[in-house]
Amino acid sequence: TGDLIGYKIYHHAEAFQLAPGGVLPEVRVAYETWGHLNRNKDNAILLQTGMSASSHACSHGGNPGKGWWEDYIGPGKTLDTNLFFVICTNNLGGCYGSTGPSSVDPRTGKRFGSTFPRFEVRDQVAAQFLLLDHLGIDKVHACVGSSLGGMQSLCAAALFPERVGKFVTISACAKSFPG
Repeated sequence: TGDLIGYKIYHHAEAFQLAPGGVLPEVRVAYETWGHLNRNKDNAILLQTGMSASSHACSHGGNPGKGWWEDYIGPGKTLDTNLFFVICTNNLGGCYGSTGPSSVDPRTGKRFGSTFPRFEVRDQVAAQFLLLDHLGIDKVHACVGSSLGGMQSLCAAALFPERVGKFVTISACAKSFPG
């Protein structure tokens, strides 16, 4: 699930304000999709990942390797791609294509490393919704996630109640605190 192939990148070229006060000069969101977005663009499911997962939740033509939710995505499966357009992102702060500490800070030309600004779950969700805006999706059928992804699905429903039809949160908490 760590192969860095077969994903797309959405590049948000404007400054991205983070909840704790920092600013990223730009944001990249790595994502993969399965199924087809219908004409009304109302069949999208945003699959939100755990802490260390990539956007590669299921195999596809661009990356035939088995994904981390392979058994649940596809025709006739839980996230039925005959019905739904499934979108999975790599998290903001992650290491599989989205902006994170290993990304180059365009202001310095060097990797962010330890200078990467603090961020919250709400910032990860906001970056995902920038991608949805880019894809022309006003409202998702559902947000689905486990662990950190479950926290994101709950957060998405709270932050964007008019844009989230349903949410499924699996094995997650509503709040966490740093060590």
